[in-house]
Amino acid sequence: MEVNFSDLKVMIIDDSKTIRRTTETLLAKEGCTVVTAVDGFDALAKIADTRPDIIFVDIMMPRLDGYQTCALIKNNTEFKSTPVIMLSSKDGLFDKAKGRIVGSDQYLTKPFSKGELLEAIQNHVHVAHV
Repeated sequence: MEVNFSDLKVMIIDDSKTIRRTTETLLAKEGCTVVTAVDGFDALAKIADTRPDIIFVDIMMPRLDGYQTCALIKNNTEFKSTPVIMLSSKDGLFDKAKGRIVGSDQYLTKPFSKGELLEAIQNHVHVAHV
């Protein structure tokens, strides 16, 4: 089943302005509505208002890191079924395992390609919309 990207709301949580901008531009071209957040606190404030279909979260962030942010999202009954994809420049087994423990649905290593990003959305969002 094909995902209709123009119906999707995607949240990007990353303290890197470059990653936020690049990802936002890429997804906007596909027709997605993109919401960005600079860290976990910023994201948690926006999630309830925007209700994203899928969330991409960087692991290394100030204040509230990606693992803590993911755990808080997944522990909320309203958002626990929202797919959360971890983003990291580290490709370690430990990081991936820790991501799974806190409930992440996938792990993308930076820099990721447009194809990997869209594939992650395709793999997780159509399941949520069935």
